[in-house]
Amino acid sequence: MTTIAEEVLLLAYSEAEGRQLVSSSELDAALGGALLAELTVNGRIDLAGKKVTVLDPTPLGEEELDATLARIAADTKERKPDWWIYKLHSAKLRKRLLSRLAERGVLGEETRKILGIFPSTRYPERDPSVELAVRERVQSVLSGAVPDRRIAVLIAVLHAAKIDRKAFPGASKERIKEITEGDWAGEAVAKTIAAINAAVMAGVIAATVAASTSAST
Repeated sequence: MTTIAEEVLLLAYSEAEGRQLVSSSELDAALGGALLAELTVNGRIDLAGKKVTVLDPTPLGEEELDATLARIAADTKERKPDWWIYKLHSAKLRKRLLSRLAERGVLGEETRKILGIFPSTRYPERDPSVELAVRERVQSVLSGAVPDRRIAVLIAVLHAAKIDRKAFPGASKERIKEITEGDWAGEAVAKTIAAINAAVMAGVIAATVAASTSAST
């Protein structure tokens, strides 16, 4: 069983070459959002009140999710979802998740040097059945099927980080808007999806600004 963050990664990389389809700022913010989304779907946290609230600190048995839940539970201050996404997203998180997918044989992990100097790692697909299953579930919803909460928040994360445009270039913009902005599943789910969508977008902006500031100093 893949996590939402792993599913985001599979859709954010090209199958044959193993290259990112979006910028690191967008992808890393999406991964932070995916962690919050999964904890929300599993009833561990709540995002509907514009603050991240821990509902149940019980571990789920998944390393990254449990570490994130423990970190949120240990924080004594009220934080907004976008604050947590900015804190959670990092290249280290992305590389850990990619390496885990490689260890399970879903992706390959090929390291080479550009110009014989700069190291570069690609993650070409090794077991296409895993991504195919994710694609089929997402495509079914984009084609009109009623989404469950998990697929809806996955689509919200993909949309906020602009991964949906690369992974599903023919998808209807109206249908994506209906999923990410509608109240088809009730007020609580709609607020969760809106919070994830806004938080990932804010995380992308914050990361981009931070990178630009660092580059100019």
